[in-house]
Amino acid sequence: METLKSILVINGPNLNLLGTRQPEIYGGLDLKSLDQLCFKWGSAHGYAVTTYQSNHEGEIIDRIHDARGKVSGIVLNAGAYTHTSYAIHDALAGIDIPTVEVHISNVQEREAWIRHSAIGPACAHTIYGRGVEGYKHAIGHLATELTLPGLTISYGSHDDQLGDLRTPDTPGPHPVMVLIHGGFWKEHWTRDLMGPIALDLAYRDYATWNIEYRRVDGEGGWPETFFDIASAVDKLAELAGDHQLDLSDVSFLGHSAGGQLALWAAGRKNLSSTHVGADPLIRPRRVFALAPVSDLAAAQAAGLGDHAVDPLMSGAPSHTEIYRNLSPIEMLPLGVDQVIVHGDADKAVPLSMSESYVRAAIALGDTVDFAQLTDIAHMDLIDPHGPAWVEVSAAL
Repeated sequence: METLKSILVINGPNLNLLGTRQPEIYGGLDLKSLDQLCFKWGSAHGYAVTTYQSNHEGEIIDRIHDARGKVSGIVLNAGAYTHTSYAIHDALAGIDIPTVEVHISNVQEREAWIRHSAIGPACAHTIYGRGVEGYKHAIGHLATELTLPGLTISYGSHDDQLGDLRTPDTPGPHPVMVLIHGGFWKEHWTRDLMGPIALDLAYRDYATWNIEYRRVDGEGGWPETFFDIASAVDKLAELAGDHQLDLSDVSFLGHSAGGQLALWAAGRKNLSSTHVGADPLIRPRRVFALAPVSDLAAAQAAGLGDHAVDPLMSGAPSHTEIYRNLSPIEMLPLGVDQVIVHGDADKAVPLSMSESYVRAAIALGDTVDFAQLTDIAHMDLIDPHGPAWVEVSAAL
């Protein structure tokens, strides 16, 4: 019998053809290699992973039923059954096991019938469009929620205006780290990316506020995304008393596009010039930016993130004016202590962007520590079980 500290990964029909079936959509990794990665990813979190694949709906249902009392979480890629199988939905709804739905491709950019999920309402979370790395994030999300569940709190009326508050199991008040995920401001990247970091920081006696916000292919962009970040940060003033938060020791930690948002939020004096708010209630003592998109004009010119800056700024009346208010390098000096970390193997955001930003910030009087990490790629910076996190956590 499997131990309760275990995760079951189920792959549905045609996933046995991974590596040969439409590799331009699903990648070149075969299922056996994916299984091995899942074992590794689970072990990093202290969870044993078991994998299962079937092309038959009834066998998948039987495997879900059999998981009761044997596993603590399920990662499920139901393949085409995702869109048709209410029977699998009912199987998931009939067991008390948190399940993360995973899709390798970006289903929201494919045919209309693929965008519908019959099983999604029975799942705790859905991850799509991240390639096979989506399995890694699903395992990390389950491990985090099973170990230290976040208290999900809304800061507005929109479905994306919420965050997960986690506090250590020690007497407060606690220093606070606001976590802002990246993903080039796009909808299929969500705050689950920062969950494992939140767990690690809890062991370091930090309270964490892991925030979600409206993104560009949903209802975000300028000014909504920036309004959400400001509103989420200011929500801490309301939460502090009931949750033992030390508002004199608040830091922001953002990765990639989240690094841009963290630097922007740390340096904003008010939002009147961007038409999305008023004076901030919360001031950070420091900001940690991991591979940040610190120069929006340069990022737009380079077409970073498949030209992600274009939809972010599409609603702005004047790009020149808005860049001065929203692009960190244009906002300098921020007047806040900063730590910038960037890997030299980063293919998503060039190291040179951080180098230019740090030079400009120091020249204008800001206190900035800069760590350039060797052989570290973009996503390595938010893996608390990888070598890059040793450098990041040392800065904390």
